[in-house]
Amino acid sequence: SQEQELKAAADSVLSEVRKKQADTKRMVDILRSLEKLRKLRKEAAARKGVCPPPSADEAFESQVESLRKLLKNRTELYEAEERALRVMLEGEQEEERKREMEKKQKKEREKLLQQKREIDSKLFGEPDEFPLVHLLQPFRDYYLQAEHSVAALIQIRHEWDQYLVPADHPEGSCIPPGWVLPSLPSSDTWATAVR
Repeated sequence: SQEQELKAAADSVLSEVRKKQADTKRMVDILRSLEKLRKLRKEAAARKGVCPPPSADEAFESQVESLRKLLKNRTELYEAEERALRVMLEGEQEEERKREMEKKQKKEREKLLQQKREIDSKLFGEPDEFPLVHLLQPFRDYYLQAEHSVAALIQIRHEWDQYLVPADHPEGSCIPPGWVLPSLPSSDTWATAVR
């Protein structure tokens, strides 16, 4: 996909920037080593009585300083590039996480919808198996009225709340969060009446 191509391109550019950073660091190390080498050679020459003119020191220092500035600018530029790429990649990863979360939520919703369909089929019967399903429509409307009307929801809650008792009451129980499914028939005779 286009997003994957974009991520691959950003990864490629990031690895290129890191390579440039490593090269710049190596150049800084070489510059330090050159300074040490010149110092050692200058000391060795001084012990033999040979001293370079001050102009040579100035020229060397000037050259080293200009190289140091150049490398510093390069380092700052590459760091800025890396930061920008990281922000871009993190944004891409955030988008990916969001997509994964949405996919997960969709799956959860579908699972809940499937459970609701199963419960509805147990309470109201399978529409395919029961051709006169429209006869049950008034009952279905009655039991689902709170989903479509706030006034009905308030009325039903008011009726439920009348039966609320303290938690330590011997006959007290919490209101179930969903449908109360019928238990399995306790005898064969009862089983014939259910079907």
